[in-house]
Amino acid sequence: MSARRKAGQGALFIVAMLFATSGALRLGSGVGSALARSGDAPEPGPEAAPAACETPAAVAEALKLREDRLAVQEAALQDRLAALALADQAMAGRMAGMAAMEEELKATLALADGAAEEDIQRLTAVYQAMKPKDAAALFNTMSPEFAAGFLARMPPEPAAAILSGMSSEAAYGVSVIVAGRNAGAPKE
Repeated sequence: MSARRKAGQGALFIVAMLFATSGALRLGSGVGSALARSGDAPEPGPEAAPAACETPAAVAEALKLREDRLAVQEAALQDRLAALALADQAMAGRMAGMAAMEEELKATLALADGAAEEDIQRLTAVYQAMKPKDAAALFNTMSPEFAAGFLARMPPEPAAAILSGMSSEAAYGVSVIVAGRNAGAPKE
């Protein structure tokens, strides 16, 4: 019997909770209307519509107040637009400055690249003009990547003469690098 009693007590508890919840909901829904009826309602904001006016003077006064509020809002909007225009102008100036700096940097890099290319061409011509035996001795001491760069720029005859004078290991390393330089280039 004690199991039946516990089951009955659980059902009574659930029914009591339902009654309590129902009462709380009814009490809560009445609170809002009671507050609305109490005279403690907040003041209407500047966006609120004016109360119904009875006389033409009251209508004129309400319109004047609304016109004043709109003038203040319009002035605030004009100030905001002016601030945005200044920010836009400053941003445009910065963008123009950045573009000018980018062009200057490109010109400097092009000048440096041109100077470096001239130096490499001059040095390649010097190695090409050397006796193949002397150039081969020099190329044997270079790193294979560095030597391959110069040999790839030379016409085939001087490059072949230099390669033939190099040690077989160094000549093989340079040949592999030269042959593999464009292996990853697109075919079409």
